[in-house]
Formats: sequence, structure tokens, C-alpha cells
Amino acid sequence: MLNLISIVFTGLVVGVLARFLYPGAVDLGLLKTILLGVGGALVAGLFASWRSGGTFGEGVNRAGCLASVIGAMVLIFLGRSL
Repeated sequence: MLNLISIVFTGLVVGVLARFLYPGAVDLGLLKTILLGVGGALVAGLFASWRSGGTFGEGVNRAGCLASVIGAMVLIFLGRSL
């Protein structure tokens, strides 16, 4: 249960940062912001594990948090492009 709460909180923080840093207005509600952050973290984690050949979810670090925000921004871009 605590793990789920930490995923939701991390998704919220990453989603809010991605919305703040993305140029232009991003109209999303709270639930979509959380899902955006969780999705960004998944995109960044899967890309990093594919790139390095490591396993997915090896821990939390600053580079991973930054990559999660960038992954969420990529999802915003893709959502607007499609």
C-alpha cells in the first residue's frame, strides 16, 4: 500500500514539473497529471534499461528523476502531435 502511495506522489511531482517546464499551456486535471508523471517515469526507465542493458527499476537517483520529467514532456509532445 505504501508503495502505491509513493508511486502516486512521485507521479504527481514529475507530472507537475513536466507541465511547468513544457512550453505553452498544458490543460490536464490532477488524475491526468499523475498518470503523465507515472508514464514519464516508465518511458524513461524503460529507455534507460534498454540503453544500458540493465534491469528496470534499479533505484532512485537525480538523473532518473530528470529523465522522468523529460519522459513526461515527451509524452505531452506526443499527445499534442497525435
